[in-house]
Amino acid sequence: MLYHSTRSKAVSCGSKEAILKGLCTDGGLYVSDDIMSASLDMSKLMDKSYEEIAFEVFKVLLDDYTDEELKSCIAKAYAGKFETAELTPVTKLGKYWMTELYHGPTSAFKDMALCMLPQLMSKALKDEKVMILTATSGDTGKAALSGFQDAENIGITVFYPYGKVSDIQYLQMATQEGGNVNVAAVRGNFDDCQTGVKKIFAADSEKILRERKISLSSANSINVGRLVPQVIYYIESYKKLVQDKAISYGDKLDFVVPTGNFGDILAGYYAKALGLPVGKLIVASNENNVLTDFLNTGVYDKNRDFVKTISPSMDILVSSNLERMLYYASGCDAEYVAGLMKDLSEKGRFEVAKEILDTLQDIFDCGYATNDESMQVIRDAWNDDHRLIDPHTAVGYKVAKDIASGRPTVILSTASPFKFAKDVYESIFGELSDKNADGFAYMGALSEKTGEKAPTPLAMLKTKEIRHTAVVDIDKMEQFVIDSLNCIL
Repeated sequence: MLYHSTRSKAVSCGSKEAILKGLCTDGGLYVSDDIMSASLDMSKLMDKSYEEIAFEVFKVLLDDYTDEELKSCIAKAYAGKFETAELTPVTKLGKYWMTELYHGPTSAFKDMALCMLPQLMSKALKDEKVMILTATSGDTGKAALSGFQDAENIGITVFYPYGKVSDIQYLQMATQEGGNVNVAAVRGNFDDCQTGVKKIFAADSEKILRERKISLSSANSINVGRLVPQVIYYIESYKKLVQDKAISYGDKLDFVVPTGNFGDILAGYYAKALGLPVGKLIVASNENNVLTDFLNTGVYDKNRDFVKTISPSMDILVSSNLERMLYYASGCDAEYVAGLMKDLSEKGRFEVAKEILDTLQDIFDCGYATNDESMQVIRDAWNDDHRLIDPHTAVGYKVAKDIASGRPTVILSTASPFKFAKDVYESIFGELSDKNADGFAYMGALSEKTGEKAPTPLAMLKTKEIRHTAVVDIDKMEQFVIDSLNCIL
């Protein structure tokens, strides 16, 4: 399976090279036309374990890895890193099902891919060294830092928007151990961080890196090695419902996905392309609802106010992975996609042709939730079903209620409610009397009120040492990366 840029088919490579590079030199994302004709016999996966499903998916989508390499990666990625026996339990939430993707080492769905990406990258390395460069709106950063901690011949630098992540998310990054990790807050929002990272990939600093025999790569969902592992839990969710006799094999299943950067739901499209019986993939947005507007009108316009919400991992106005979906929806027309991305860069907006919008609307549905609606849904989930859900899952739950297809529906639950304990607690019980209460006070109060236990990795943060305090301007991000190269020398 060959990979090339969404913006040009001039140069192709295997999955190992695509994973090491992360982003194409022309700014495009790696895609493979072969996925349009690839397939898996999904019926044969219905009695396999999560790890066995992963192996079958990787064999198709990452086919330049040997079977032995893939089995080694899978064993190292998942074994002993999750707090539950099942990696992704499927439970009930009202009349829907909920896939719990937050039982890994950082209590967020990013763990499902970022436990795997370092393993895939290490197998792809030869004599070179790599600096992982990642922008995060909250969860990716910690999951990437944790996954790559002390990885041989690999360093990692993470940028997050200053003052725009939760206090728990901040502490997860600021306390991260490891001799090869670097963290900096950026004076700006997530889109500023993401744009800054893309500029660094294309900057003159590449010459400095080449002189030191270091290449740049990414742990964001723009990396193929991050995207492909996310396909697995769609198949696993379907399998669980078949095994529980909630559906019969062949029944179509809708998935509601809280998403800002479009990576998590794009993995659902990959699962559908490989043969999973998917009905609709439903994009659930918060008040930064640029994706909802696009899927309704065909116009993508980032020229709007940025809203800081209680679901910060979705506070995004430039959804990078949408570019991959535009490539497939346009019939694999790289020149057309390059034009759209040029419009987005120069004008802050683009509009797709009607036939492309029709194609997208056949695959996706969409909706959004305001902060107040998210808080109401969190309260309803607890009062009606005795379920704690985080604000991102609440967005998905609200959208699921709004869009009733009549088909069985799974909501992807992307983070532990204790990661956003203050907002969850206040949604259900109101404010604590102590106006200076921090995230840990709310975490303890939420546990006491509900009888639910906070995940161990979150509860332990309170006593960990702050190690990373850097704050940089947007135009200083590149220099911060250059100054951080010594961590892998």
